Amino acid sequence: MRAAVYDRYGPPDVVRVEEVPVPAPGPGQVLVEVAATSLNLSDWECLVGAPFYARLGGLRSPAHRTLGSDIAGRVAAVGAGVTRFAAGDEVYGDNLALMGGLAEYAVAAESALARKPAGLTFAQASTIPQAGAIALQGTAGADVGRRVLINGAGGGSGSFAVQLAKRLGAHVTGVDNEHKLEFLRSLGADEVVDYRREDFTRREPYDLILDLVAHRSVFAYRRALTPGGRYRCVGGSVRALLRVLVVGAPAARLTGRRMGVLVVRQGPASFTRLAELCSSGAVDVHIDRTFALDEVAQALAHVGAGRALGKVVVEPGSPKPN
Repeated sequence: MRAAVYDRYGPPDVVRVEEVPVPAPGPGQVLVEVAATSLNLSDWECLVGAPFYARLGGLRSPAHRTLGSDIAGRVAAVGAGVTRFAAGDEVYGDNLALMGGLAEYAVAAESALARKPAGLTFAQASTIPQAGAIALQGTAGADVGRRVLINGAGGGSGSFAVQLAKRLGAHVTGVDNEHKLEFLRSLGADEVVDYRREDFTRREPYDLILDLVAHRSVFAYRRALTPGGRYRCVGGSVRALLRVLVVGAPAARLTGRRMGVLVVRQGPASFTRLAELCSSGAVDVHIDRTFALDEVAQALAHVGAGRALGKVVVEPGSPKPN
């Protein structure tokens, strides 16, 4: 089979496509013929090896030669003990433990997969698992009349989070670069902020902040919260995360606020509710661009540049456009 592989951390040009053996599913595992894989910021972090936690399991070289955790496709074979799926079933899931989605076939744990809703294409289903879990858990507590701010709102998790918070009746402010502001308005954001032109922590305070690109001072984040407000961050530099945990959380409690890192629960139970909303049309899936397997380097560069509106998808079985 063909797979996008890399053997050292670095920029997108360290990735190449080559022929590798088709993996065999072990006990409790499923072999998936991959129809689509969506890219997450975690793929970019694992490619470049930064922040430092992206190197867990592979300090000097990558733990997995092939990136891609959010997969969708058809079951090609099952390992011993698998009872929920059979060959031909259409599935999707977050294969973060094993990766390998940027290939024609990938092995995943049975427990990581769910049946693909009939109302979603493979590409649409692949956008949901990781980004959907973050968006669902990150917007918990949004409610009618509550002021919610989402920093990094124009990406995969952010575009779902804006819509989910609006469905719950919150007043939503989306923060991103100037190229994404109109997109945020189309998602339903009540207000938009270009972070390069305005410090959102100096605006009227918020009841809930979901920060997908943490980089500001914890004291600035605390200032941006209402009394009783909550700040959750996902990702960011190791230094930023440690500051939130060690300095921000205790300091916030002293003033009746809460600050912390969102530890995202994984598995189908964490994302299937969003898939149902997307399948019914209640929440839209936004795919910025779709790439062929031979274009994986370009796809990763597009994600790393922070210009994608919503999600970027790779379809391993699609030929490279002429």
